[in-house]
Amino acid sequence: MKIIQEQTDSHLSFHQFLENLPDEAGDYELVNGQIVRRLPTRKHDDIADAITDTLRQHIRQHQENFHVSGRIFIRTETSSGVQQGRHPDVVVVDRRRWEESPMAPSALLDPPQLAVEVVSTNWEDDYVDKFEEYQRFAIPEYWIVDYLAVGSRQYLGNPKEPTLFICTLQEDNTYKMAGYRWGDRLKSSTFPQLDITVENLCNL
Repeated sequence: MKIIQEQTDSHLSFHQFLENLPDEAGDYELVNGQIVRRLPTRKHDDIADAITDTLRQHIRQHQENFHVSGRIFIRTETSSGVQQGRHPDVVVVDRRRWEESPMAPSALLDPPQLAVEVVSTNWEDDYVDKFEEYQRFAIPEYWIVDYLAVGSRQYLGNPKEPTLFICTLQEDNTYKMAGYRWGDRLKSSTFPQLDITVENLCNL
């Protein structure tokens, strides 16, 4: 994934970020007060789409009350209190809460149920920065999909293997991280009836 910094003269708030989103193609995030454009690869988009499609199908089959989208911004904060505007690859939110304000922007000020990030070469964003922000924001479940195995051996082991991590928020508001290899079946607290391997979920 290519990252392009959109320089501005001042540090933007989350609301200013939403009001100043550029028209150029790409995904955008607010990072340390600046607008950053992400240009994901086609494979990155394919995996995010496959996860979205699988979760939507599962929700329909089991009549669960969730909305799934790859177009939702969420407001987080750094440890120093700086507002960030994150754009996860997949977001799962309670449908009733989503439908309460149909004319509101596609953005959340409260935590969704689940966020998914597909890892690219800038892996520290997902393993470190977003991990800490999503944990602080109290998102109950966070998936890190490292299909390229680009994370450090601290996470992936040696030799490194493609892994999907499910981070589940504990009572002390910290994430417990569980890793699943491509042939493993997932164990999700949000979707306990989801009976699928990582490989099939990501359509690999």
